[in-house]
Amino acid sequence: MKKIFSEQYGCSASLSDNEMMLGLLKESGFEIGNNPKDSDLNIIVTCSVKVPTTQRMKYRITELTNLKKPLIVAGCMTKTERQTIEKINPRASLVSPDSIVKIVDVVKNALKGKKIILLDDVKNQKVNLPRCRKNSVTGLTQISRGCLSDCGFCVEPYKGKLFSYSQDAIMKDVKSALNEGCKEIWLTSLDCGCYGFDNSTNLPKLLSSISNIDEKFFVRVGMSNPIHIKKILDELIESYKNEKIFKFLHLPIQSFSDDVLELMRRNYDTKTVREIVVKFYKEIPELTFSTDIIVGFPGEDESDFEMSCKFVEKYKPDIVNISKFGAHKSLKLKQLPENVVERRSKEIFELVKKVSLEKNQKWIGWEGEIIVDEKGRNYTWVGRNFAYKPVVIENKKSIFGRFIKVKLIDAKTNYLVGRSII
Repeated sequence: MKKIFSEQYGCSASLSDNEMMLGLLKESGFEIGNNPKDSDLNIIVTCSVKVPTTQRMKYRITELTNLKKPLIVAGCMTKTERQTIEKINPRASLVSPDSIVKIVDVVKNALKGKKIILLDDVKNQKVNLPRCRKNSVTGLTQISRGCLSDCGFCVEPYKGKLFSYSQDAIMKDVKSALNEGCKEIWLTSLDCGCYGFDNSTNLPKLLSSISNIDEKFFVRVGMSNPIHIKKILDELIESYKNEKIFKFLHLPIQSFSDDVLELMRRNYDTKTVREIVVKFYKEIPELTFSTDIIVGFPGEDESDFEMSCKFVEKYKPDIVNISKFGAHKSLKLKQLPENVVERRSKEIFELVKKVSLEKNQKWIGWEGEIIVDEKGRNYTWVGRNFAYKPVVIENKKSIFGRFIKVKLIDAKTNYLVGRSII
């Protein structure tokens, strides 16, 4: 029995790809290892969305190459950095996200010393495949591939090309995850907001169908861009009111300056962002609002940056993923001075910490149910309440995967502290 090791980087869709590849390999008789030094073959599922991530991928591919074992490079980097990968390891097999369904054949050939390249665009619905789940409580279901945007900072290989999976296939995948014991379903894609725009359905309709499944579980909706949410706003909010949908909105604004948004080719303005956020808060006051902000995009001046800071102060997102802009070689953009980007990044980071703590403190005293989905340290466990707020509780017994009633007694910047109640 050959032992296969795989490690994954990037988004939840990438994690889902890795779970399916390992599931297919295990089903075919391979042993799944946990150490690249002890394996017969190694797989790395890459991400190339940001410059620092790409640099990390290059370093890690080099490390795995130095182990002198067959290597398969999968994930988005195979589409965007093929020459770079082959320069590091000319013998490595390359498998694009579209081609993971063929991973068993690629592994068998790689073990025989044959290099396989599978980088063509193929419309495969990556659902209803065997899984080796990283977290047995969480079921990752991809709902589409690609997006309908052409953002100026992104080198995603499938941008501008949307392929939505059929609702029937998605529903079957969700039910399979629930039958296997999952209590959380994560709907993931490059942009969940435009799901179905290519086949006359949409995200709210999908959420309504999933909510009708007669079991106890939560659904987490993945990242959705403002340009698409605007088209389905009222319908989406209504679907969010179902008790099975986490009150969690990941709406990446990237900037709150109309000038910078235009430079980024985001195709929406700050008025659109404001309308979405205000309406969601009005209809769902307990909403956990997550967003992304890029600091130092070429053309961003001090007033543009201040607008983004004022957005954080006024609309108080619970989570802000801050990125310092770094241009890929394919993007011919003149970067701002490094010291300017660094200063702005630190400034908004401190603001976000302050706002996040203030938001969390408002939850102290809340009593209700959480689903425990993660093991912590020293007899602690992490759960999520209906708004997807992370709650840390102590318990010397295993409560993983259980619904537990708690009272929130303290708040930290990134999580809440609770105690079990009977």
